[in-house]
Amino acid sequence: MIAIYARQSINKMDSISIETQIEECEKQLRKGEKASVYFDKGYSGKNTDRPEFQRLLEDIRLGSVSRVICYKLDRVSRSVLDFTMMMETFSRYKVDFISCNEKFDTSTPMGRAMLNICIVFAQLERETIQQRVIDAYCSRSRKGFYMGGRCPYGYRVEEYVIDGIKTSHYVVVPEEAEVLKLMYSMYAQPQVSVGDVIKHLIKLGIKNSRDEKGCWDKARVGELMKNPIYVKANIDVYEFFKSQKTMIHNIPEDFIGTNGCYLYSEKEAKRKTVSLEGHHLVVAPHEGIIDADIWLKVRKKCLGNKQVAKPIKARNTWLAGKIKCGKCGYALNVRKSNTKVGRYLVCSRHGQTINGCEGVGGLHAKDIEDI
Repeated sequence: MIAIYARQSINKMDSISIETQIEECEKQLRKGEKASVYFDKGYSGKNTDRPEFQRLLEDIRLGSVSRVICYKLDRVSRSVLDFTMMMETFSRYKVDFISCNEKFDTSTPMGRAMLNICIVFAQLERETIQQRVIDAYCSRSRKGFYMGGRCPYGYRVEEYVIDGIKTSHYVVVPEEAEVLKLMYSMYAQPQVSVGDVIKHLIKLGIKNSRDEKGCWDKARVGELMKNPIYVKANIDVYEFFKSQKTMIHNIPEDFIGTNGCYLYSEKEAKRKTVSLEGHHLVVAPHEGIIDADIWLKVRKKCLGNKQVAKPIKARNTWLAGKIKCGKCGYALNVRKSNTKVGRYLVCSRHGQTINGCEGVGGLHAKDIEDI
C-alpha cells in the first residue's frame, strides 16, 4: 500500500494543519491510487517516539508499504541520526520516499546526498528554535514573570500584571502556610531531622493536601526546606546568596522583607546540587511566608548536610533508575537473595513504616530484564 504521513507539533495559525498536509500529499497519487493515512498531532520532530510513526515503521517491516509520502521533510524528522536510520529502513524494505515540497529521487547518490543536506538544515532550525525558547525563558524569569510548572505547597496561582503584561503570581493559602511555618520552626532546631518533622505532622493528623493519599515524602519535604520561594527576603537573604556566589538580578534595595524569591538554574548549573553557585535569584512578586531569620537558619542547616557515600554506578542491573513502581512512581531497587530466586526488584518505599507503598514487593530481576 501507499502511506501518507503527517505531523503537527502544536496548533498555531501559521502552522500547516494535518488536513492541509494530507490534502497536498494526495495530489502526489496517480489516478486510481489510494493511500493509508498516518498522522501524529502534538508531537515534536526531535525524535521518532510518535505512536503513528512507529505504526508506519512496523507496517514497513511487515512488507505492506511500497511508498511513503509526506508534505515536507521535517514532518518526518528533524534529527540527522533518526532520518539516516529511517532511510536505511526504507532502503532495506525497498520503500520509495516522496516529499511534496522537496523533490528527491532517493534511488540516486546525488538525491540521497541532497536529502541528507536538507535534514542537516532541518535539525539546525530545530536547535535554533530551542535556543530562542531558552533565551526567552531566562529573560522572562529575570523580570519576575510566572514561568509555569507545579504550584508549590502553600500557594495557589492567580492572574497578575507586570509592566502592563499579563502573567500570574502566587497567592498564600493560609492553612498550608501555617503547616509550613510549623515545619520550618521544627527543622530550625539543631537535632531535628526531616523524618522527625514528618512523624510530628502524622502525629498531629496533618495530611499533605497536594498528595492524593495525604502522604508526606522525605524528598519533597527536604525541597520545601530549601526553596527561597517561601522566604520574606530581606537584606540578610541578599547577603547570604551573594556569599554563595549566586547570580542576583535585583539590587539590595529590592529586598524589603516581604516578597519571596525565584531560584532557577541554566544549563551550566546543576539543579540538584547542594551548592548555590551559578544559580540565578530573582525577587518574586508574591508574598513570602517564612521570616528571613528562620529561613536562613534552615537553609544553612541544609548546606551543612552531606551525602554519606558517593553515588556509584549500577552493578546489579542495567534497569537501575529506569524502572519505576506503577503504584507510587518511585524507583525499584535490586535486592539479592541466597535462595534460588537470586536478584529481585522491589519498590524502594515498600515496607516503610512512614509513607510506605503497597506496590511491587518482589519481581525476578532476570525475568523483567528479558522482557
